[in-house]
Amino acid sequence: MSDVEKGGLISKMIRPKKRWRAYKTRSRQLPENYRTAVEAIERYLMHFVPTDGDSNAAMFEDLADLFEQAAANGTPIREIAGKDPAEFVEAIAQNYSEGGYVRARARGNS
Repeated sequence: MSDVEKGGLISKMIRPKKRWRAYKTRSRQLPENYRTAVEAIERYLMHFVPTDGDSNAAMFEDLADLFEQAAANGTPIREIAGKDPAEFVEAIAQNYSEGGYVRARARGNS
């Protein structure tokens, strides 16, 4: 039985939107500097990281978890991202890009 048959077509379409809205609500509640960092990472990931719907939702939920915990603990953003923020974002991207809709060549794997 397919996922559509199990959960129904409407459920299959609505669930990702609910997850996205919940993520956006969480990210808006972060302190300004953490929110700004999350928004920048989000923009990069949305434009340059191919993922399927479930990986995409999980990636952003995990990002929100990380920054919520860091904000609660008072962890500086520099400590989260390390010395090279681009490397930090690429590490996130690599964890969630398998199964995406863009060929491996576009991900840098000629």
